[in-house]
Amino acid sequence: MTKPTRPILLGIALSCLVVASTAQAKEQLVLAIGGEPEQGFDPLLGWGQYGNPLFQSTLLSRGKDLAPQPELATEWRLSEDRLTWTLTLREDARFADGTPLTAEDVAYTFNAAAQAGGRADLSALAEATALDKYTVSLRLKAPRITFIDQLLTLGIVPRAERDNGYSDQYGRHPLGSGPYQLVEWQEGEQLIVERNPYFYGPTPAFERLVFLFTGEDATLSAAHAGQVDIASVPPALAANVPAHMQRVIMESVDNRGILFPMQPANGEHAASGAPVGNNVTADIAIRQAINLAVDRDTLVEVALHGYGRSAFGPADGLPWSDSDERLTAPDLDRAEEILDAAGWQLRDDGLRYKDGLPASFRLTYPSSDTTRQLLAEVSAEMVRPLGIEIQPTGRHWDKIQREALHQDAIMFGFGSHSPQEVYYLFHSQHAGNGFYNSGFYANPEVDAHLDAAQAASSFEQANREWQAAQWDGTTGYGVRGDSSWAWLVNLEHVYFTNTCLDVGDLGVAPHGHGWPITANLLEWRWTCD
Repeated sequence: MTKPTRPILLGIALSCLVVASTAQAKEQLVLAIGGEPEQGFDPLLGWGQYGNPLFQSTLLSRGKDLAPQPELATEWRLSEDRLTWTLTLREDARFADGTPLTAEDVAYTFNAAAQAGGRADLSALAEATALDKYTVSLRLKAPRITFIDQLLTLGIVPRAERDNGYSDQYGRHPLGSGPYQLVEWQEGEQLIVERNPYFYGPTPAFERLVFLFTGEDATLSAAHAGQVDIASVPPALAANVPAHMQRVIMESVDNRGILFPMQPANGEHAASGAPVGNNVTADIAIRQAINLAVDRDTLVEVALHGYGRSAFGPADGLPWSDSDERLTAPDLDRAEEILDAAGWQLRDDGLRYKDGLPASFRLTYPSSDTTRQLLAEVSAEMVRPLGIEIQPTGRHWDKIQREALHQDAIMFGFGSHSPQEVYYLFHSQHAGNGFYNSGFYANPEVDAHLDAAQAASSFEQANREWQAAQWDGTTGYGVRGDSSWAWLVNLEHVYFTNTCLDVGDLGVAPHGHGWPITANLLEWRWTCD
């Protein structure tokens, strides 16, 4: 999950970057799509996990149907015991400095990522080994069905031992074999990239890309001033299309929902010292009532202006999600019955109380995100008639992490092309692991299903276990079970693009602040003479 970027003013100096004539615009695009990575463009720390790594190449890529396709690897196979991946690499791949990319670089990348502790989960990797110059072996500690995701998302870096090799400064000065190379990064302001002359794939249509890291208002102003060719806009601003641009919608599995602290207030996080637990949301009756009270269709219309759909789980519509995971909601009568039965009594002040505890808690959202703010505020109004007080509270991400992450309900966003995210969100071993399972959810039966999914011998078998973790007929993390979240909406990503720019078939985006639109960058074309 990437953090929001700080807005900047677009001054005269920045405007000088804008290319006005049609002929020049074929060579340069200016994009304001957000998503500046705090840790830089380092795949070992998580760059590229939610979208196109741009500077680096991956071993495999996803097709339009999300199926694996050749990229750096031309052939790949998994041993019968499901412990060893063997991949044959293309021989024409070079880094942007002209040096060959070999199996030693791939082995180094995987071994180093396993030690880095970043977003790339290589915990299942025992060892990566270069068998020869263009063959690499990835040996696992135990079978893991989702390990293929790292072949699809982990960008390959040059091994540390070679010239221009990996160092702790790599994120600011990335060297890869992808279609573009970094020219200049002014943090908080802009990123300039140009074609990698040694890229093995088709030559990108545009020589230079300029990424502006602007806030929502500044992005819209730049779009209307003709200063950008692509702008990512929140749904609330989607109707305000500049005359020279068109609205482009990218379908996504990007979702928003309320994560509930699952434990009673019980001290501090062992590593960070942040407070843990919430006595109100720890009661399943509160969580069930909120799920029943929220009118998701109305949230789509009010908070997303129609650019989305209702959500009931973390992966709606994907093969590893239970298609029956839905609620008939809103149903305030049923919600009141549940609260009454659990001992939450309504008083004259309009609040419910149980053993003297008021049904009141904070719902925290990142203060720079207008969409999450709207979702929080409208959800609070929907729940209020039940006698539950939700207090929408905007904070900066740093403060959320220090003070709120494990004791407040959080308006989170997730959504992945991989069921690995479900494992992170709901397995007890990831409780308190950064943004994943920050509510300290724990259910032994759910853990067992998730572990069985990872050890499955086929995707079909794994999907049955992923779905059972959501609801197995008796228990689960979903709305029919522990109601550990109130999932609300799935977003459509909204962009304004120059009418002369054809961005092709954008596919389905994962969660990600802007960058997923670049996944098919090599298909983009300028259509005006």
